[in-house]
Amino acid sequence: MAKSKKKAETVFLVCEETGDLNYAIRRKPGGEKLKLKKYCARLRKHTLHVEKKK
Repeated sequence: MAKSKKKAETVFLVCEETGDLNYAIRRKPGGEKLKLKKYCARLRKHTLHVEKKK
């Protein structure tokens, strides 16, 4: 039986404070949602960004 390959999918990182889609990344499906502190250009500071699928 052949093994199934999980393809990378595109997910977006959304700023929690403004709701802007600031980053698009490719990652393998599965696991828990990403929560990263990234730079928000609108607020000009680092804020918490969470993963959102398109």
